[in-house]
Amino acid sequence: MSDEKEKRPSWDTPESEVTNRIFTAANVVSFIRLCMVPVYLVLLLDGHDILATFIFALAASTDFIDGQLARRTHTVSRLGRLLDPAVDRALMVFGVVGLLLVGRLPVWIVALVIARDLLLIVGGAYLGARYKARVAVIFLGKVATTLLFVGFAGLLLNWPLVAGLAVCDFSWLPGFNAEPCSWGIWFVYAGLILCIYTTTVYVLRGIAAMNQVKAERAAEKAQAAKAE
Repeated sequence: MSDEKEKRPSWDTPESEVTNRIFTAANVVSFIRLCMVPVYLVLLLDGHDILATFIFALAASTDFIDGQLARRTHTVSRLGRLLDPAVDRALMVFGVVGLLLVGRLPVWIVALVIARDLLLIVGGAYLGARYKARVAVIFLGKVATTLLFVGFAGLLLNWPLVAGLAVCDFSWLPGFNAEPCSWGIWFVYAGLILCIYTTTVYVLRGIAAMNQVKAERAAEKAQAAKAE
């Protein structure tokens, strides 16, 4: 039993310790972060880059607070398990959509980020509903999200601009063409590379969890058939 606790990641709470409480301090923090998302979008579209950057950075930088608060106060809840990643996904999606609308992010990056989030959301929901299994968040996944958030904040601020590498003429590759761009684009590229890796890990672990449940169910059926 002690070995299992040592191997379990610090952010993965056993199911037996998860509560059904709704009004916890961690959930309140998550809800406040969620309310910041539309505020950020309105400020950005109204041309208030500095305020939009501040709200976005505040919502992104407080990502760890709700999770840490829940674990340290022993109030990890089922709602919190859904709300925390949902806020991250909302911040990610509306972050890239906002940057697309103001012309600071190419369409392919927006499509890649949204497609990745949809894959994780739909895949996680299917795995939970069909097989009652869940893939725990890995540390590198948090690092990838942090890199993207830092990059988005840089693009929102849009200052200072740095010279492009001028290795191509493609307008959809900011930073690699000759046009000046925000330093944040390089954090976005690093985050995307790490996202591709972590998504592959999540998919493989999801498939492994699904196959394990299938094998367990098949063994239970075989045992029941023998008992009859």
